[in-house]
Amino acid sequence: MALIPFKHKNRSSDEMCDNIDRYYKRMDQRRSIRYFSDEDVPKEVIDKIILTAGTAPSGAHQQPWMFCAISSSLMKAKIREAAEEEEKKNYNGRMSEQWLEDLKELETNWEKPFLEKAPWLIVVFKQVYGAEKKQHYYVNESVGIASGMLISAIHNAGLVTLTHTPSPMKFLEKLLERPKNERAFLLLPVGHPAAAVKVPDLKRKSLEEIALYY
Repeated sequence: MALIPFKHKNRSSDEMCDNIDRYYKRMDQRRSIRYFSDEDVPKEVIDKIILTAGTAPSGAHQQPWMFCAISSSLMKAKIREAAEEEEKKNYNGRMSEQWLEDLKELETNWEKPFLEKAPWLIVVFKQVYGAEKKQHYYVNESVGIASGMLISAIHNAGLVTLTHTPSPMKFLEKLLERPKNERAFLLLPVGHPAAAVKVPDLKRKSLEEIALYY
């Protein structure tokens, strides 16, 4: 791999503060949304969102991810059916009583209509090894970082999403006919929020609660 000069523009302290303050305020408005409108989202927007996620760092630059974007109504219906089958089992035995109690305030249940309502689903797959079984490094860490960047890109595009992890997720590998080296990592419905949608009045931890300086 050739090395090329890194192009970088130094910012003043004021510019840095202004830039990160705007970004923080924008991201602080992000919420997980379970109710979507059926308003269309152009494929070009999804393309750029995925390309942004693909700029994430990865172990040895192996880029061990695949993003499957689904707009087909038929495929979304199949995914919803399979996901709800697993979620029924989760809500009726797999989840602990404490887990179910913690979810009450969020008013969630096994039904997942957003999997059909949202105009797009993006399924993130991790590649546990590459072509010809080439070794990949720090796969979970790399794909986790890329997923965070994906969520940030969705929000910055003016869209909403929800991190959905129906467990187990092997049905996604089967439905989308993914190769043996790929494992479903995360499912994200993507679109515009439904009219008058409500979200929990969440309070995020303060800087003092999440940061230590040495």
